[in-house]
Amino acid sequence: MVKQANAGPEGPGRRASDQGRFGPLRRERVLAVALDVVDRDGLSGLTMRKLGAELGVEATALYRYAPSKDALLDGVVEEFYRELDHDLTSGPRPTPSPAQDWRAELHRIALAAYDVALRHPHVVPLMCARLLATPLARRPPPILRSDEHVLALLHDAGLDDPSAVRIHRAFTAWLLGYLLVELRAMDDDPDETDPAFRLGLHRIPEREFPRLRATAITLADRGGPVELEAGLDALLRGGPLPRTTRRMEH
Repeated sequence: MVKQANAGPEGPGRRASDQGRFGPLRRERVLAVALDVVDRDGLSGLTMRKLGAELGVEATALYRYAPSKDALLDGVVEEFYRELDHDLTSGPRPTPSPAQDWRAELHRIALAAYDVALRHPHVVPLMCARLLATPLARRPPPILRSDEHVLALLHDAGLDDPSAVRIHRAFTAWLLGYLLVELRAMDDDPDETDPAFRLGLHRIPEREFPRLRATAITLADRGGPVELEAGLDALLRGGPLPRTTRRMEH
């Protein structure tokens, strides 16, 4: 009788079919390769069959690590946040004045998220969709850790819970919205050198959409990290600091 491997944090014990091209399968490896497939082929290109081929295993072996397509998509978003967490914890940290440290840290998080989004542009709309579909308690730890980081930062700065939640909500909305606008599809024919033909402006009636036609070429330019920070700074400084029940900034 063949002895079955013990169950572990990855789920039931591995089988021989779990021995892939990169060695024994692990959940982190499955999700990392899934992210590679999305980067290369887009979200529509991610299937269990293709992922299995990339890993050198049968597609059925993957269901031990991602039991459904939704779970696999959640895992791709998890990889995005894991990469963001790695960049935030391994990169240089600023040394702002104590009165500004929470704002500076929010800027650092936003810029790090922008860099990860540029590396994985197909994941940004997926990230928004899965956050809408996946309840808070069912989100993987790397995603929860991102929210915990911001809320703990604001709590440690002396903000009460309602104020921290308001800032967290505004920060998250601005960051996700900016990334979606920055990375939205604009080119109708990427091989065209003429900007008007590249954007396909001939398809947009000028009489019906005059301002859109007039500004489309400028609109297609990315705002980059400069506009991301400018908008975030305006958001955080646009009104009086929310009331706190603990210590106040001076």
